Amino acid sequence: MAAQMNDTEAAGFTAVMRLRELAMSGAYAATVRAAARLRVADGIGDTPATAEELAATVGAEPGTLLRLLRALVAHGVLTEGPDGFAHTEASRLLREDAPRSLRNMVLWATEPWTWAVWGLLDQSVRTGKGVFQDVFGKEFFTYLHEDAPDSAEIFDRAMTESSRLSAKTVADVLDLDGAATFADIAGGQGLVLATLLERHPRLRGTLLDLPDVIAGADGRLRPGGALAGRATLLPADCRDSIPVKADFYLLKNILEWDDESTVTTLRNVRAAAPAGARVVVIENLVDGSPEMRFTTAMDLLLLLNVGGKKHTRAGLSALIERAGLELGGVRQIGPYLHCFESTVPAS
Repeated sequence: MAAQMNDTEAAGFTAVMRLRELAMSGAYAATVRAAARLRVADGIGDTPATAEELAATVGAEPGTLLRLLRALVAHGVLTEGPDGFAHTEASRLLREDAPRSLRNMVLWATEPWTWAVWGLLDQSVRTGKGVFQDVFGKEFFTYLHEDAPDSAEIFDRAMTESSRLSAKTVADVLDLDGAATFADIAGGQGLVLATLLERHPRLRGTLLDLPDVIAGADGRLRPGGALAGRATLLPADCRDSIPVKADFYLLKNILEWDDESTVTTLRNVRAAAPAGARVVVIENLVDGSPEMRFTTAMDLLLLLNVGGKKHTRAGLSALIERAGLELGGVRQIGPYLHCFESTVPAS
């Protein structure tokens, strides 16, 4: 029988296990990615399934699929019983048809380009600059749309999944009294805008984003859609200009580049907007985040791919004021988002 460890030895053993797990965390990400790509969660119904049954469903070799399933069980993504493998709350989020599906977010966070840049994190930390252009020869979004269209599509779907988790919360908290026109800046495929237009029948809205993103906009906003008569789809890069005049501007989870790009975008809003227009920035912040492991990981990934960051409350407030907007209040909305309310001053 092995000798019982004392407290010091137990603490040391725990530290060894934890550090080894951290060193192998790339394998854990790959495990979840493989499950998402193989659609393992979609292959499991309301009753458990064996590895052989799942292999036939997803088109995999039973023995190696069993090894993947064991790894998913080890991380609590699936459970295993005498009748086979069954769902957990986590595995259901990998289903394409789940109301709060995170399948595309999982795929986006583990796209091939991510593996290439993570290994250079020490370089980014040393220089304070991103490495994506050094590795791929192009700026991040240019590369996605020109060289990796499948990855760009996954990115757009992941952003829509993120919006789906928060669209109702955002619609609930935005005070649109007195606003006739609304602009969603870099609003992705337009889920938030569509939600607001449905809720406010007299509101007209503009969705501004990159051309390839606009091409895949929510069907309700496109020609022939239920909201098309009150929606304008505007392909543009908000860091170059924002050619739309509105009473209310929303910038949700986009100001995550370097500080100069963030300030430039906010100044572009100010240049386009009439005096008194309201500008709302919504972000999940580093300080006060309920999921610091995820938030700090995203903060470092933003450093690598666009030289950007997740903000602190004080840091983002300072950038908004530096752009010449009059910052009003900052409040928490929902469990992880913060809302920064500002107005455009008179010239």
